[in-house]
Amino acid sequence: DHLIAVTKQWYQRRVRGPKDGVLCRTLQGHAHWVNTMALNTDYAIRIGNWDPSLQGKNETGVASDALSVYKKFSGSGEEFMVSGSDDFTMFLWSPASSDKPLCRMTGHQQIINQVMFSPNGRRIASASFDKSVKVWDGRTGKYISTLRGHVKAVYQVSWSADNKLLVSGSADSTVKVWCMKTFALLQDLAGHADEVYTVDWSPCGSRVVSGGKDRVLKLWRS
Repeated sequence: DHLIAVTKQWYQRRVRGPKDGVLCRTLQGHAHWVNTMALNTDYAIRIGNWDPSLQGKNETGVASDALSVYKKFSGSGEEFMVSGSDDFTMFLWSPASSDKPLCRMTGHQQIINQVMFSPNGRRIASASFDKSVKVWDGRTGKYISTLRGHVKAVYQVSWSADNKLLVSGSADSTVKVWCMKTFALLQDLAGHADEVYTVDWSPCGSRVVSGGKDRVLKLWRS
């Protein structure tokens, strides 16, 4: 639908056209700053036509291949967006078709730092100052599970490419890996000397990277 969603630390998100910047609609509902948002097609947009199983791929038709990947992830359904706020809530939206939220997602007890769809768009993970990570249904916004184990604020999360694992980084200086089938803690990766601000998973699924207040980046082999 060729829209760009823009947010600041404010109470609303604005959806604009990418070519002319014309404001298409304003999404309102949060009672405090909007800290984070994500699309269910973020992973497809990130990897483009890159396939970790292929080496030396011919670059001919890159744009066409990237569009095919996008359509594969988005399917025939509408594109969804999720937002997280200082008001402890999340909203699920269909920004291309409506300025009204599909649902309001509650359960966190403190500020929400990050929201992220799984690569297949079927689930949403949220990280919060309440020391927890929550998992939600990516289509309905229904609550699924809470991941507990961090003893301080959780700053960021990242999904593995196969949707089976989730990694989280926290102010408690640890990186944790969770199983998305059982929602159990699989690994506790200790090594940072201070708060872990950011985590990411490589598209091929073989590495996790983390960075934090100790001024170092660490690479972990999955």
